[in-house]
Amino acid sequence: MQGLSFIRQLFSHRQLHISLLRQQTIPMVVDQDGRIERVYDIYSRLLKDRIVCVMTSMLDDSFNSLSSCNSLFLSLLFLQGESAKSTINMYIMCPGGSVTAGLGIYDTMQYISAPVATWCIGQVIGFLIGLRIFLTDFLKGQASDILIRAEEIGRLKTRLNKIYAVHTGQDIETIEEVLDRDRYMSPEEAKQFGIIDQIETSAFDL
Repeated sequence: MQGLSFIRQLFSHRQLHISLLRQQTIPMVVDQDGRIERVYDIYSRLLKDRIVCVMTSMLDDSFNSLSSCNSLFLSLLFLQGESAKSTINMYIMCPGGSVTAGLGIYDTMQYISAPVATWCIGQVIGFLIGLRIFLTDFLKGQASDILIRAEEIGRLKTRLNKIYAVHTGQDIETIEEVLDRDRYMSPEEAKQFGIIDQIETSAFDL
């Protein structure tokens, strides 16, 4: 709630500048305090108010994805050090990725004691187990290697099913059935299933 209120105030009362960084357009925020003027990139300014963003796919073999994962891990640990009690607001618009990256983010969120409120924007897609073991190489190698990979996928699937069961309140059998194939849910369906807690249609209603 506090995070959304800040974003509304930020774009209403502060001047935004655009700079070109790494061939990406990054908004720059001018923050004035009396006669002191500081310039931040938008992500650093949001971090000051305990807001982090996940706005890209999370793949193990992508430089941008690895950079985003590393930044997210470090941001969570930094905010934990700043305050172990204040809420961290994480905004997510993610087209999926590897289970390694997903579990890394999840484990970090479970490790820190600071509460993490997740806000899903647009479309959020789960992480694909097979991407941890690249699918293009899955059928290559000796039979024993293929068996090892298959066992690892089975182990990861079991762990993910247990995680979903804990956080949704659904039984393992239901989770296994739902996650056996691709499943798309509307916000209302996701809330009914127990994946999300509430649906917000406007920041001004918070």
